[in-house]
Amino acid sequence: MKPKINNAMAFCCSQPAVIRKPPTVICYICGREYGTHSISIHEPQCLKKWHIENDQLPKHLRRPVPVKPAVRSIGAKGYYDLDALNESAWQSAQNQLVPCDICGRTFLPDRLIVHQRSCKPKTPKENTPSFSGKISRTKPLSDL
Repeated sequence: MKPKINNAMAFCCSQPAVIRKPPTVICYICGREYGTHSISIHEPQCLKKWHIENDQLPKHLRRPVPVKPAVRSIGAKGYYDLDALNESAWQSAQNQLVPCDICGRTFLPDRLIVHQRSCKPKTPKENTPSFSGKISRTKPLSDL
């Protein structure tokens, strides 16, 4: 005998549960994600930390102060386009990265100093035979 299955139970169990992630906002300074209410607490602290770290860097690695992206409201109720805001904040955070003079990879300035201790320029390999795909023949094919 088969057990009876309630139609409502079959419907809810056959559909995978969709878990909605709460909306997050990307910090324009550090590039990390924060909740919509937490970002207003985080940004002033992050900017203060940024100033302290930037002032400790050598002059050639100091960066201009990051500028908060402009927020445009959409709709009559004053909602924000969160995706566009996050994209511009991410670009702002990426602009804070500094490229390595040796390899070109980008780092935060304090991490660049650490990276440059171990970064070595690539040296071209010399006297290494390379296979060009051609077969060299010392005898003509007719002699074989």
